[in-house]
Amino acid sequence: MSTQTQNKTDKRISVVTTVIAAIVMVVLLVWGGRTVFTYLRFEETNDAQVEEYINPVTARVNGYIKTVRYIENQEVKKGDTLVVIDDSDYTVQQDEAAASLSNAKAQVSVLQSNVQTASTVAAASKAKIGAAKAKLWKQQADYDRYKKLFEAESATRQQLESMQSMLEVAQAEYAAAEEDYAAAISKTNDIKAQSEVLVSEIQRRDAVLKRNHLNTSYTVILAPYNGKMGRRTIQPGQLVQSGQTIAYIVDKDAGKWVIANFKETQIGKMYVGEPVNIEVDAFPGQSFSGKIESLSAATGSRFSLLPPDNATGNFVKIAQRIPVRIRLEGATAALTNLNAGMSATVHIKKDHE
Repeated sequence: MSTQTQNKTDKRISVVTTVIAAIVMVVLLVWGGRTVFTYLRFEETNDAQVEEYINPVTARVNGYIKTVRYIENQEVKKGDTLVVIDDSDYTVQQDEAAASLSNAKAQVSVLQSNVQTASTVAAASKAKIGAAKAKLWKQQADYDRYKKLFEAESATRQQLESMQSMLEVAQAEYAAAEEDYAAAISKTNDIKAQSEVLVSEIQRRDAVLKRNHLNTSYTVILAPYNGKMGRRTIQPGQLVQSGQTIAYIVDKDAGKWVIANFKETQIGKMYVGEPVNIEVDAFPGQSFSGKIESLSAATGSRFSLLPPDNATGNFVKIAQRIPVRIRLEGATAALTNLNAGMSATVHIKKDHE
């Protein structure tokens, strides 16, 4: 290769290298300028996630799953049937409670009839008291008359003793009539008391029946609101216990928000209602708007299971993070594709004037 050819090649390499270096320099200057501009005008964090309410669906009764009427990631409406638990045991208990309630009501009817009968007997006993009282009055008058005749020697002692005996019989009959009337009244009151107790028992059995109705209704598990089901982990024939989580549902009616964890040095001038710009990693180039809804009352580490204690061990100062809740705004259709857990980058202007 001649010296002239080699010089041309070196010149070409030098030109290419210079061009590449210039391009790299321009890119670095643009990137650096943009970074500095962003840093000066915005508080920014990429420690942010889209959030939604993800609530558990729990069983309220024990039993074996009869059917599962949803699939993973299915959209559901409020009131849609999700799971049906075998209700055979609860139906039997419900029928038993209904029969027990009917029996108690029938007993009340019997006791009401007994109260009527006892009241009639008491009325008859009261009438006997009147008759016995009249008879006693007559015997007392006869005795008093014969006593005067005996004292005037116009009647014999035998006649007086006979009148006295008849008076004592009348007194005994009057006392017996009063006791019969008191017993009839007492029996009537006893039956009425039994009726009141039975009325309370009817209320108790009615409550038991309602509880059994509820337990039977709990065997059909419905969607509590509009949402989207999570992963399915249950199958027909599986035994579930009361309180067991059988599914998770994402609440679509409660809206969506972003939790952005800013450093403690960044939140000094942030305020509720401040506009926010959000970029989601899943949708590059697309921007979402929002407003600060609230700032956490403490750093995220304070809400952890084991909050740090700087009084123990060696202390190393670390900038803490403050969770900031941001309400997403805009057309609902634009937010439809945002799912809980998606990573986001949040920008907030530093100019608060």
